[in-house]
Amino acid sequence: MKVLYAASEALPFMASGGLGDVAGSLPQALRKRLIGCRVVMPLYDTIRQELKDTMKFITHICVPVAWRRQYCGIFEAKYNGVIYYLLDNQYYFKRDTINGQYDDAERFAFFSRAILEIIPHIDFKPDIIHCNDWQTALTPVYYSAMYANSPGYENIKTVFTIHNIQYQGIYGKEVLEDVLGIPQEHASLLEYDGCVNFMKGAIECANKVTTVSQSYADEILDPWYSHGLDGILNERRYKLSGILNGIDVLGYDPETDKSIRANYSAENPADKKLNKEDLQQIMGLPVRADVPVIGMVSRLVAHKGLDLVKGILDELLATSEMQLVVLGSGDYEYESFFREIAAKYPDKVGLRIGFIPDLARKIYAGADMFLMPSKSEPCGLSHMVALRYGTVPIVRETGGLRDSISDCGDGEGNGFTFKSYNAHDMLDAIRRALTVYYNYDWAALTQRALECDYSWGRSANTYIRLYKAMLKE
Repeated sequence: MKVLYAASEALPFMASGGLGDVAGSLPQALRKRLIGCRVVMPLYDTIRQELKDTMKFITHICVPVAWRRQYCGIFEAKYNGVIYYLLDNQYYFKRDTINGQYDDAERFAFFSRAILEIIPHIDFKPDIIHCNDWQTALTPVYYSAMYANSPGYENIKTVFTIHNIQYQGIYGKEVLEDVLGIPQEHASLLEYDGCVNFMKGAIECANKVTTVSQSYADEILDPWYSHGLDGILNERRYKLSGILNGIDVLGYDPETDKSIRANYSAENPADKKLNKEDLQQIMGLPVRADVPVIGMVSRLVAHKGLDLVKGILDELLATSEMQLVVLGSGDYEYESFFREIAAKYPDKVGLRIGFIPDLARKIYAGADMFLMPSKSEPCGLSHMVALRYGTVPIVRETGGLRDSISDCGDGEGNGFTFKSYNAHDMLDAIRRALTVYYNYDWAALTQRALECDYSWGRSANTYIRLYKAMLKE
């Protein structure tokens, strides 16, 4: 079986969010299970030069973009046993950022069509093209409308994975022919709610649609979560399934992580306490082994549940013996709130505004608890990384958080959960965690967290079953 995994980003070359982690890890897990999986992504100008130096030029082709034909250079690189194809066009990809450009519709129309155009030139005809998020959503549309009956393209199946339904690729209808090159007879594939919607087109045309957790697959059928796509998702519900993401357990390993002060493992967990001391020192907090540290590593935006945090944090800090460390950046409203609360409670709150990967790892390793009260969370990776480092999550039961964290109230769970999107329900979960920390065997809960397995193995096997079932249809 041959799978071409298409994504707008993939580690180690580029990552701006969870998709980059997934596209860097899942293909490796598939390869280990003897699936012929290769990755295709854009060759961004901002990829580090040392990684560019590992790439080999294969050839160049011209890719149709509506009435234009654009250069596409095909480069190949190999990393951890996986072959990557990086597609070059400096007009589209020599930018300071990978998304959020005025011409994203055209840029990713080019990329989506180039994914198909390169197939005769790479000595790899896939059985399945696995597309991810709106940036590759046009590939199933182009295949269905233009390539399915062409020589060399027969019998290819397509999978489309929704990592975050909020970002759909919505544009005016004027882009259909002049930018996307979609003939009028196929316009209905993309038209939705008076606009052109890339993600809708993929849901319509892909053979299977997946999300990154089973709970999220259920949730996006509801208008509250779907950002307007519940209509088409319910119509195509027979295509939809949820497969929980995993994490890179080699990249996130407290036993070998060079970013943390002291290494430790499930077999030898004692030195985790040294990382707590280190974190307290770095964040300017009193070094106290007896006080629990709650960590947050998050984009500071509304859907991460920060309205709940704003609602109760002052009350929590005023009435509880604890420390909070926060790392993130985002909306001015939330950055300002955390600055004010850190100034008010300098001995209890440590704050860093920004994206600092090494500090994030120190928080995962040094905190006792990890707060993730998301309004919605398709899967989430941070809570799984926290578990990997023996840090106990406090989460809202939504999406992948619900599928991976069970409450300790029954004596067997691996975290603390709350259901309603309500600040005082979250406060209750935090206080229950603090009660366990002070009055029960917290070391046993840390040990249970360290022993959790959210590697890619189980998820990769589920994808393989999905692929095999598709090829039999």
